[in-house]
Amino acid sequence: MLELDGLLVPFTENKFRSLNEADKFLYRRLIDSEDQDLFDWFMQKSKSEDAELQRMVEIILDYARNG
Repeated sequence: MLELDGLLVPFTENKFRSLNEADKFLYRRLIDSEDQDLFDWFMQKSKSEDAELQRMVEIILDYARNG
């Protein structure tokens, strides 16, 4: 999904390396989620039931908004 690429590629290229190890692991867990779930979370149609995954979604959305 191109919309997800537009959020995830810049974050991965510019921010991933600066994450602590726990957040890097969490990011990898997030990426393993189903595409439709990711789309709904990032388009804010729903929230992940996993609070940690939702926190990573918010971190990525914040990065997309504010760089």
